[in-house]
Amino acid sequence: MSLVGIAAKRIVTCDVSRATPDNPLAVVEDAAVLYDEHSISWIGPRAAAADKVPIIDYGDRVVTPGLIDAHTHSAWAGSRHDEYALRMAGADYRAIAAAGGGILSTYRAVTAASEETLALELAARLRRMAELGVTTVEVKSGYGLEPDGERKQLRAIARARADASLPSVVATYLALHALPESARGSRDYYVLRASTSMVQEVAQQKLAQFVDAYVDEKAFTVDEARLVCEAARRAGLGVRLHIGQFADIGGAQLCAEVGARSADHLEHIDASGIDALAKSGTLATLLPVASFTLRQDPPPVAAFREAGVGMVVASDANPGTAPTESLPLAMALSVPMYGLTPTEAILGATRNAALSLGLAGHGVSRPRGTLASGARADMVVWDLPHELAILQPWGAPKTHLVLRKGRPIAGSAHSR
Repeated sequence: MSLVGIAAKRIVTCDVSRATPDNPLAVVEDAAVLYDEHSISWIGPRAAAADKVPIIDYGDRVVTPGLIDAHTHSAWAGSRHDEYALRMAGADYRAIAAAGGGILSTYRAVTAASEETLALELAARLRRMAELGVTTVEVKSGYGLEPDGERKQLRAIARARADASLPSVVATYLALHALPESARGSRDYYVLRASTSMVQEVAQQKLAQFVDAYVDEKAFTVDEARLVCEAARRAGLGVRLHIGQFADIGGAQLCAEVGARSADHLEHIDASGIDALAKSGTLATLLPVASFTLRQDPPPVAAFREAGVGMVVASDANPGTAPTESLPLAMALSVPMYGLTPTEAILGATRNAALSLGLAGHGVSRPRGTLASGARADMVVWDLPHELAILQPWGAPKTHLVLRKGRPIAGSAHSR
């Protein structure tokens, strides 16, 4: 692919080197971006670009970095519509789980499904995510629970990672998600196996880049999750953790202790936990669709902001508590529900999301989440006049063209 260019009225670069207090998203007006399949080579005035390479001018549309969904459980089978109806009628999520529903319901569906089925269903979801402007998706295992089921999920995720027509996939081995029925009398052995031999196997076979654990009341303890984190660090894998969704049991301090990239959920976290995240540089990944579904109060966003904790916005796409595939919906909800500013919501699904996945920052080749010279050519041309319009809850795709590594993967122009 030779050097080409696109131009538009507003290029939202999210480039920290261009940002100012008056222009925090580093928007360049009446501008063009030149790129090839490797990276962006130039951003500048639209008029100057015409002398360099062929330019496609998209007029009054807005261009942003490709969105990055940094927390999803999108490799699954089955349906939990009955549980959703129960929760909407007031049933408690943890009571449903204790009765064999919740995660265990999806575990049974994943156990019954073939690897081929899981891969096909994941690919279909990723294609729909691409239509919504998403170019990179973190996908967790965690519904296999048993070693064979986890391997099957991770192999299905690996198929999606190999498909260049889909958003890029970052795989996470969710080692501790729930205790299967078969392990009820051998919890210690289950935790030890998940956090030692399985982590080592996943790393050796390059099935994931991160490990995760669900650290919460009635889930897994800090000490149990620490075994996973320590095994991950020995194996050269990154760490991200579910913490504080229902209770604060010290998960934030564990994130800081083990150098986690991301602490996710955080509806319950105290001042010492916020301070620990701020000092460690661990980002807070916010999941407003799950809060909406579970009717929870929001995380302490103002306290995160004051402490300097970077914030990520993600969909939490899963069949139970966040039955959505829409990162733009999560972004839209994060403003009225969580109190994020529009700028924070957009950065939370671009630059900060990339940082949480190790795809941006010092020393990263072809970073994502920004439009800048040397960054990967992941871009979205929106059928919208301004970046603020992305935060309106459209309930439908508003993408004109979605580029991954400079190649179209979605959008109304791509489908013609």
